[in-house]
Amino acid sequence: MAALQDRAYALLVVLLGLPNCLPMPPPIPLVCGFVLAFVALQMLMGRRIPWLPQALLKRSIGKPELSRAIGRALPALTWLERFSKPRLTMLGGSYAVPILGLVILVLALGLIVAAPFIGQIPLGLAVCLVGLGLVERDGVLIIVGAVFGAAGLLLSAGFAYAIFSGIQELFF
Repeated sequence: MAALQDRAYALLVVLLGLPNCLPMPPPIPLVCGFVLAFVALQMLMGRRIPWLPQALLKRSIGKPELSRAIGRALPALTWLERFSKPRLTMLGGSYAVPILGLVILVLALGLIVAAPFIGQIPLGLAVCLVGLGLVERDGVLIIVGAVFGAAGLLLSAGFAYAIFSGIQELFF
């Protein structure tokens, strides 16, 4: 964390969003969402370098799951990196970090309540795009990530509405 300085947030955002780009069993989006929310709150508060508890830093994701997630996501990330370049850099600058912290916090909360297996994919993609935009200082990627995030939140809200409507029809 100390070596990455201002890029540490971006890397954490990408790493926490990456597992959610694939259908994952229920605890993974929940854990990633909580940790991402913790990181986003630090961004929102203007903390220069993220802080994570030692207990969390010592934990690891199982090698098979991590290898599978990275193996599937790497081609897409490599493809995105070819087109990414510094543009609209003000969106990735230090003054924008607290605002992006709020965006990431909303996406993280969406991940926490997302529908299992499929519901977290648009939100995970959005988090990764915003994180990559921060890494590459590409404001266009940040905007695309925010748009994907809005779509993912609408999808999750629609799913929740369908469930509650179905329960209501069942009992009333």
